[in-house]
Amino acid sequence: MDRDLLRALWRRITPHRRILTLVGVLTLLSAAVSLAQPALIQQVVAGIGEDREVRGLVAAVVAVVLLGSVLSATTTYLLPRVGLDVVLAARRDLSRHLLRLPVAVLDQQRIGDLLSRVGADTTLLQAAITGGVIQGVSGLVVAVGAMVAMALVDLTLLGVVVGVVAIGVVAMAVLIRRVRRLSAVEQARIGDISASTERALGAVRTVKAARAEARTAAEIGEVATAARDAGERVVRLRAVLAPVSSLATQGAFLAVLGLGGARVAAGDLSVADLIAFVLYLFLLVLPIAQIAQAISQVQQGLAAMERIEEVLSIATEDADDPEQAPPAVAAAPRLALAGVRFAYDEQHEVLRGVSFEVPAGSRTALVGPSGAGKSTLLGLLERFADPTDGSIRLDGVDLRDLPRSVLRRRLGYVEQEAPALAGTLRDNLTLVAPDVPDERLMSALSAVHLDALVRRTPAGLGAEVGERGIRLSGGERQRLAIARALLDGPDVLLLDEPTANLDALNEAAMAAAIDAVSERRTVLIIAHRLSTVRHADQIVVLEDGRVRATGTHDELVATDALYAELAATQLLT
Repeated sequence: MDRDLLRALWRRITPHRRILTLVGVLTLLSAAVSLAQPALIQQVVAGIGEDREVRGLVAAVVAVVLLGSVLSATTTYLLPRVGLDVVLAARRDLSRHLLRLPVAVLDQQRIGDLLSRVGADTTLLQAAITGGVIQGVSGLVVAVGAMVAMALVDLTLLGVVVGVVAIGVVAMAVLIRRVRRLSAVEQARIGDISASTERALGAVRTVKAARAEARTAAEIGEVATAARDAGERVVRLRAVLAPVSSLATQGAFLAVLGLGGARVAAGDLSVADLIAFVLYLFLLVLPIAQIAQAISQVQQGLAAMERIEEVLSIATEDADDPEQAPPAVAAAPRLALAGVRFAYDEQHEVLRGVSFEVPAGSRTALVGPSGAGKSTLLGLLERFADPTDGSIRLDGVDLRDLPRSVLRRRLGYVEQEAPALAGTLRDNLTLVAPDVPDERLMSALSAVHLDALVRRTPAGLGAEVGERGIRLSGGERQRLAIARALLDGPDVLLLDEPTANLDALNEAAMAAAIDAVSERRTVLIIAHRLSTVRHADQIVVLEDGRVRATGTHDELVATDALYAELAATQLLT
């Protein structure tokens, strides 16, 4: 699995290979400059000892130091830029993928946790790339170069250094292996915080009305505490890495100074060579600490990448769409359902062999008790899910043979709790048709009797509706959603209880609007009001996932006891 994640991380990096190549060249130059400094200082010390002219060497040391600073500043700028671009690409990929996931899959997810993956998890990729992969490679180049230079100075001292450092490296490797597992737990707990907070703020009015602010805040606090504890375990583990690295470094220095001093005293090593070796040792131990830090950051990045790839691996709803839609069948009903069954799971079958037809240009009303499967049926028409058995046809073509983009372009869907998006009235209307002029927007609003809403505010179509449309009434949100659906010019209009949130005056206006749009479209409407269904061309009565009866209002009142009861109680004028 680590290899798969590393490959996924590498795929994120490769689109930026030009900049990374430049960074690689600069890194090699920086490593060469760093390795040149001890050699030049060695020559300066030796020259002073031999009473030779060293001004040129000193100037070279100064030039090398300045060049190293310029190279360091350049790579310090370029690396974070690459990291930011990688994070941007990951966030775009995730957001696009999330919006294309099947509705059934999204219904099973915690939205806050998904937001955490788009936000916090992708941010960790930047640290993994800039402070991990690239700097780890840079540190490795410098460390290898330093070891080669140390070998040229004194093999005995190098052997001592390798032995001491190896002990520290083994200890750090054992600790680093646990970093990813603990980081994954930490990221999951951060996702829990986002999910809990989103849940509470999404129902803040209910929380306040129930006087549950303190209890809800305490629940979020418990989740935050769990995230803090998970983070503390990662911090504790990384804190242990520092002294282990420090002990290895100090042990190497002490060994070099002790043995090196003895070799200088014995005449086996010059002072200049010892100084050069110590400087090379600095170049070795600093990259080792850098590599350890890089591995730790890469492990955290891999934990984040695992959570990102987990979402990206879920098949999108259009993954099995046909490439081309077959032609419509002449003289076929606009909609035809035959033996449609649907179950969310093995124990919960919602639709049980539903069959009926909706002729082109007609209006069909679906009525029935709560839980009869009416809203589920509209969801199947939109292909939020497919029937577990049976078929649904549009103009004689099975919906599963139509690309979802083609199907949804022909259907206008207004769900029961029609949401309004944060933004302006114009933003909400142009969601389906971005380039529609204001005249058409006003015409759509007028069709659902919302034009007065625009006229009563100085901002007009630019009026803000608030988060989830909180500045609009329930009926206004419903009518705004219908106006939005009309702008796309659908052949079929699917309305889920459009008059449920309207008072008597607005209900009559909405009924008139539905009458107007029905003249040019096929309409399938779920209704709990008699005024909505009285003039329908046909009414389909659903009960317990089955079609109980079909007919006009007058026919059903006379022949079906359930419909007569609904008409007398739920379907009120």
